Amino acid sequence: MEGLDNVEFLPEPDDSRILSVIDSSAVGFQDNWRSEVTGWAPKQAMPVPRMRRRKILVTNGVVFSVLVIVMLYAWNSGLLFLEIPPPKSEWAVEQSQFDDLSEMGLTGEGVRVCMVDTGIDLSNPAFSNLQVTFKDMIGNSNAPVDYGFIAHGTLMAGILVSNNHQIGVAPGVELAMVAALGADEDDLNSGSEDTVAQSIRWCQDEYQADIISLSLGGEQNVEMHTEGSSVSAVRRAVDSGIFVVAAAGNDGGSADDGLVSVPGNVPRVITVGASTESQQVWANSSAGSQTLPNDDLRQHPHMKPEVIAPGQNIISTGIGDTWFSSSGTSDSTVFVTGALSLLLEAFPEYKASSTSDGTCIDAVKNALMISALKYDDSSIHDDRWGYGQLQAMAWYSSLESQSPTC
Repeated sequence: MEGLDNVEFLPEPDDSRILSVIDSSAVGFQDNWRSEVTGWAPKQAMPVPRMRRRKILVTNGVVFSVLVIVMLYAWNSGLLFLEIPPPKSEWAVEQSQFDDLSEMGLTGEGVRVCMVDTGIDLSNPAFSNLQVTFKDMIGNSNAPVDYGFIAHGTLMAGILVSNNHQIGVAPGVELAMVAALGADEDDLNSGSEDTVAQSIRWCQDEYQADIISLSLGGEQNVEMHTEGSSVSAVRRAVDSGIFVVAAAGNDGGSADDGLVSVPGNVPRVITVGASTESQQVWANSSAGSQTLPNDDLRQHPHMKPEVIAPGQNIISTGIGDTWFSSSGTSDSTVFVTGALSLLLEAFPEYKASSTSDGTCIDAVKNALMISALKYDDSSIHDDRWGYGQLQAMAWYSSLESQSPTC
């Protein structure tokens, strides 16, 4: 197929009918602002098959003739077909303890989440009746649209707020989507840092978000003497008490530069790596450096990355009635955004206010550090594991046990 000469197709371990498309040439390519750099470009899962029901054998001629008439009617009406639903990522929900919080009735209600991505396409039935505040930073559309070569933003939104087939991890949040990235001439999703920064400021100033979710990133340039516009925008947001959750990046492995993506390098940002179904670090999840650009050491609970969350073979919404499979820290970011949304519903006192200075973020991140499932008993932080794997219920309990200091 045109455009797929340099990719490999790997069958999913749990269902060989589903193939993941891996483009190794994309790993580590961070000279632009992209969604793919922090989340493999999502590929459509196997089309939903339709299967005939088992045949019924009868011997009575009269009954048989009646059945023929009934079956002809059923055939024409489609009643003889069963639709096998697309696969789900139930393991990710269970492994991260979302079920425990859902049983408490938490949905993220009253929490305002602002995603900066490629936009959103609401044609998937999983978004029926979904109300989204949409802001177009790269076009002039008033209606929600996804500008991605592959609908990256639509997939990310589905992980959070899908209300059909696979329910999102925080379906009750108030969602805004800012389209800041779009397809480029290389059929990748990319954009400018200034547009991303402008989008972050819109999330803070216009939408008044409680959480800004960034499943995107750019390469750190340690030789720069001034911070980029996106870092400045994020720093302004977190210093006013707005939570920012960002992807660590996908340049892990032998080519890892030891730096998480920008703006995940900002101390108060919750930076997220990816984990697998077997509860290991995803091979391409970026490692973090424990020094700041000025060579000062990072302090707890702001070591990078802070946490890992499900990010391998995650099933979510595509355009129309399609579902996609994706791997990467983009997906992981949304799981942490969802868990944080449930916590802010339960503990609204940690939300930003007109007098916030970021200390509430420190308190919530301290609870995250304590609650994450550790790599081993002797490790507080690991450059790839962070403080450990996301455990939403344990995070809730840790936050509940401490008195607000903000």
